[in-house]
Amino acid sequence: MSSRFFGNSCLIENVYIDSFGISAGVLEGEGPLKQYFDKIYEDHYCGEDSYEKGERKMMEDALEICLHKANKRDTDIDLYIGSDLLNQNVTFHYLTRNIPRPSFAVYGACSGFALSLALSSLLIDAQYQNNIMSLVSSHNATAERQYRFPVEYGIQKKDTTTFTATGAVATLLTNQKRDVRIESITLGRVIDYKQNDPNDMGRAMAPAAYDTIMTHFKDLNRGFDDYDLVVTGDLSDYGHNLLLKMFEEKRIYPKNYDDCGRILYDINNQEVFQGGSGCACSAMVTMGYLYNQLINRKMKRILVVSTGALLSPMMTFQKDTIPCIAHAISLEVDK
Repeated sequence: MSSRFFGNSCLIENVYIDSFGISAGVLEGEGPLKQYFDKIYEDHYCGEDSYEKGERKMMEDALEICLHKANKRDTDIDLYIGSDLLNQNVTFHYLTRNIPRPSFAVYGACSGFALSLALSSLLIDAQYQNNIMSLVSSHNATAERQYRFPVEYGIQKKDTTTFTATGAVATLLTNQKRDVRIESITLGRVIDYKQNDPNDMGRAMAPAAYDTIMTHFKDLNRGFDDYDLVVTGDLSDYGHNLLLKMFEEKRIYPKNYDDCGRILYDINNQEVFQGGSGCACSAMVTMGYLYNQLINRKMKRILVVSTGALLSPMMTFQKDTIPCIAHAISLEVDK
């Protein structure tokens, strides 16, 4: 076992990105990153008769694209790890019922992308598995129906509202040498900032992002200067600015920090409120745009910190607070 833990962080060896597939929704396909997506749907149902089936179709298509790029069949994969926002991870479970390989779902809300890649990396680095498929998805209409109100209600949104991204990403990790590798991970801890508004996710999640970033830097003796870019998962524009204020209080002034919720959309010209959120948000930005920057040597190392609000409708109806978490993965061009 070659992994080395330092506090909550771990240096990873011999774990590479083999291939990926990205399916994107309508608005995502109209945004600034559309050229980086493999498939863009023309309607929010993705050709199915319900939003939930549409989300499943997105994940299925992302998987097929990823397997095709890697020239593999679904039975060639040792293990499937998936994450989505729906109760009991039904998107992932209903998809993998047709795949005769081991699988398990993880739940970290919108942090599912980094969490699934972190767990996959640990298993491969420990030589328990050779090829692991990570699958994540989110859909604006399914998430709104579950956590807030169905979009058909036309509820007026608050200024702090984030917009759940519609898309799915399949990422195949392998122990075979490739151009981009997982360099390190940091597993987050649950942080509760005593915020109870499900329409203010940026404020709820920013402290968790701050904690994980600072933990990562402390554990590995690093700082912002050790990365070409540090991105959080889905704090959106509002949460992004709050996190910057938290850094400024410690006299840290990062110039290479951004948020995937701001990158995924043109927030000034698309009706996405404060910007993107959801499992697919950080996944689409990372495997689409940021991977391209790495593979073309425009960047050498990036830190992706996917954030998640661990709420449920029942708890918010009871006016309980929203605990949050963030997990980090470092990607770099293999030397």
